[in-house]
Amino acid sequence: MRATIEIQAPGGTAEAYLTGEPGNPGVLLYVDAIGLRPRTEEMADRIASWGYVVLVPNVFYRAGRAADLAPTGDLRDQGAREAFFAGGVMDRVHGLTPDLAEPDARAWVAELEGHAAAGPIGVTGYCMGARLAVRTAGWFPGTVAAVGGFHGGGLVTGAADSPHLSIAGSTAAYVFGHADRDPGMTPEHVAALELALADHPHLNEIYPGARHGYSMADTSVYDEAGAERHFRELRALLERTL
Repeated sequence: MRATIEIQAPGGTAEAYLTGEPGNPGVLLYVDAIGLRPRTEEMADRIASWGYVVLVPNVFYRAGRAADLAPTGDLRDQGAREAFFAGGVMDRVHGLTPDLAEPDARAWVAELEGHAAAGPIGVTGYCMGARLAVRTAGWFPGTVAAVGGFHGGGLVTGAADSPHLSIAGSTAAYVFGHADRDPGMTPEHVAALELALADHPHLNEIYPGARHGYSMADTSVYDEAGAERHFRELRALLERTL
């Protein structure tokens, strides 16, 4: 099954991509800042091929349909990715605050559970989606058994609601694959995350030479070695937990 569906979310109707065999264990995939698009659907299809049903919501539905928010050019071209991000993308990212993201997550999880096998689910997130994945595990202890976070930024902040603080209340196992020399996730941040993960099964590693966004083959920062490593680590995590 591969279909675009609509979900009645707290802020309106949200489209989502659903792929995989109904009744398989469920995986929620949080997109990066670029949003729901063919590349994230392709990644979901690959995860589904391992024996899962995968839901990829348009988390920016309040700002518009995925097609309306998608890049109009090829982000593999020189300067195109930077120009896209200069066009207001970060306003959407910063606007998706935890008080909006939590009720949204309840809608995503409920929809996924309607298609998946009974039992725990996995969550994987990319870029800002890694923050959403970590928070979702904290909001759904006992439901989220696995969290993958790849080239995430802002996982550790000085704020009272820093995403990494959600880990303490979760019951998940974690795999993080950080981009190399990422200003949004420095070695100091990675070390602080390691402390937060102490009581949970986890991997928390920096991928040498992989830039922020390394898993996204439709952009100029794609790194095949990092992307393939992330798929291996994520698959192993899901097999261990689901």
